[in-house]
Amino acid sequence: MSECCANKGEPSLVTIGSNKRNSKTRLWLPLLLIPVFVLLYIYLERGTDYLVYSLLSMDRNSHLTEAVRFFIFEVPKVLLLLTAIVFVVGIIRSYFSPEKTRRALEGKPLFLGNIMASALGIVTPFCSCSAIPLFIGFVESGIPLGVTFSFLIAAPMINEVALVLLFGLFGWKTAFLYASTGLLIAISAGWVIGKLKLERFVEAWVYEIKAAELKIAESETPFSERIEAGYTAVADIVSKVWIYIAIGIAVGAGVHGYVPENFMASLMGKSAWWSVPLAVLIGVPLYSNAAGIIPIVQALLEKGASLGTSLAFMMSVIGLSFPEMIILKKVIKLPLILIFIGVVASGIMVVGFLFNLIY
Repeated sequence: MSECCANKGEPSLVTIGSNKRNSKTRLWLPLLLIPVFVLLYIYLERGTDYLVYSLLSMDRNSHLTEAVRFFIFEVPKVLLLLTAIVFVVGIIRSYFSPEKTRRALEGKPLFLGNIMASALGIVTPFCSCSAIPLFIGFVESGIPLGVTFSFLIAAPMINEVALVLLFGLFGWKTAFLYASTGLLIAISAGWVIGKLKLERFVEAWVYEIKAAELKIAESETPFSERIEAGYTAVADIVSKVWIYIAIGIAVGAGVHGYVPENFMASLMGKSAWWSVPLAVLIGVPLYSNAAGIIPIVQALLEKGASLGTSLAFMMSVIGLSFPEMIILKKVIKLPLILIFIGVVASGIMVVGFLFNLIY
């Protein structure tokens, strides 16, 4: 066999050695980048001030300056946090899969199942397009309908993008409050739906499907592959949401720089009792992901909107995804969709009123 033919059929030793070196580099690269990320995050505000006030020589008292500074500071801050957390969550999610989640929930009683489904919804990969196969797999496996809905509520509402943005823009307390109240809504709404015995509103053909038995590989995945899962998550998620982050922060910057504080306080403040129902009513038909809506909510809060009203608006936009409702219409009937929206919206309003009362 000629050397040329051999090279076509088998990788050369040089190629193999190069691949191994690249693999080792990608394995240790996150540790090397940690101090770089930390330094960038610490000195970001100082660098923003130098750029805006010294290099661009912008007027400190101008509304335009406030808006520009807000945008220049918040975009890289959020993207830094998002990249780091998505990488870590990508590794964690490599230990889970929708099929493992389905098997973990099989045979669980209603309330315990609601709690487990809501918790698993946070770490299980989910998007609107996966709603139907997940729903069919859960229902066919005998998982109660209420438990299934707990998962479908928690998965889109409490995700790493939302938590990272909340932590970066508001701090850990608000991120924790959002996560805990989101879990409470997912658990309680799923429990209520389960108690109402609404299985008759599921399309009949869903129960006629016999889900194939899927075997979960028993072999342990090498940690290097889990690191690759982190890289994949960053490439997939950050590449998709960065534009929404930029647009959301741009809108928030406009609100931050130009909207009078007393205007938002009168519209979304504590004194306006109708602000929470109105925020939910407006938010339900809207569609945006966490990346687009949370920066806007931050700006609203800074201009006098109350925390409860803002959280209610944000949860209704993220948690009751309009595209997901359209997709689910293929497997459940309209009365169940309306009940689902009503129960979740009611829970969101309770959270909004409660936070307005406490804070």
